[in-house]
Amino acid sequence: MIAAALALAAMAGLAATSASVRAQVPPSGAEIAAYRGLHAAAQRGDPAEIERLVRAASGSNESPSRGPAGISASAQPTGTSIRPQITESAKASLESRDANGRTPLHVATFAKRRDAIRALLSAGADSAALDNDRYDAVTIASVADDEGTLRTLLGAGASAKLITSRYDGTALIAAAHLGHDGVVRQLIAAGAPLDHVNNLGWTALIEAVVLGDGGPRHQACVDALLSAGADRSIGDRSRRTPLQLAQDRGYNAIIALLERPATVKRWELRRLRGEQRPSAEQGNFES
Repeated sequence: MIAAALALAAMAGLAATSASVRAQVPPSGAEIAAYRGLHAAAQRGDPAEIERLVRAASGSNESPSRGPAGISASAQPTGTSIRPQITESAKASLESRDANGRTPLHVATFAKRRDAIRALLSAGADSAALDNDRYDAVTIASVADDEGTLRTLLGAGASAKLITSRYDGTALIAAAHLGHDGVVRQLIAAGAPLDHVNNLGWTALIEAVVLGDGGPRHQACVDALLSAGADRSIGDRSRRTPLQLAQDRGYNAIIALLERPATVKRWELRRLRGEQRPSAEQGNFES
């Protein structure tokens, strides 16, 4: 009976997590046809129109996305993020929502309009805004396996650390689930929380095993997570570790990765990322 209950719980978790990824809803054709203003400019990928609309909403003759040298947002080098002073009306325009709660930034991300993303962020758009399904632009790009758009977002200052979706997950968990190994590496480099546990009881490492196919891309995700110091001792709600879960599925290559000795203490990896080592009262941090 206990084994059957655990199996049913695992199946429910699999279905719920798959549904959580599918819950990312791009604009429909009808919605796109109805877009006006910043939503329409974002969908088209028109940074000049974005600048014009934000300037008009600000009541200013100066482009809010131009720096001291007069360089437009679309021409800013990667990693540059300008946060100008903008009016409340301009901010409201940048954060306007469609029927699914998508801001112009969400729309530009779904459409892979990277110049528009730069223009919106340079104008002051909120990169942490969540749509009605609680997805931010970084998670949208991560689920889409869109490394170029993700690079644009992170380079412009968007965070890889947000808690997103109705399952209280992260972009890293979603990417590991789907086997998007290049995305996983970008998110790790951007400081995504390695050991966050979602409300299904799973970490990114666990999802790479239980929702993966054991193939090369999921193997690469597991390798990247372990190399970054992900905690392989964290189990699911049944206290089964990633290694045990991989053994259950016969994923031999992933089993070999999980049995590989850690070469660096986890606290040292986190120190290199600028995190403080916990005190003794907080428990043993090494693994």
